Amino acid sequence: MKEHFLSSSVRRERDYVRQYEYLVLTVSPEDSLPEARRRLAEHSEYGKWELERSVLYLGGGRRFWLRRKVIQVQRTV
Repeated sequence: MKEHFLSSSVRRERDYVRQYEYLVLTVSPEDSLPEARRRLAEHSEYGKWELERSVLYLGGGRRFWLRRKVIQVQRTV
């Protein structure tokens, strides 16, 4: 199972107002599906990620795109 981040500068046409941070989780056919589901649940519960897209490839591989809104903190002092 591999995880990698896409840069926060990635923008989709429908998301032109908001900026999102993306995490891509790739699951090979040899990996356990319950383990992948557990990892997705942990990311969504503790990391505030939401599932944007999932793809099932021929051969059993899966890929999940998770996203979360980039929070820009502004100084108040």
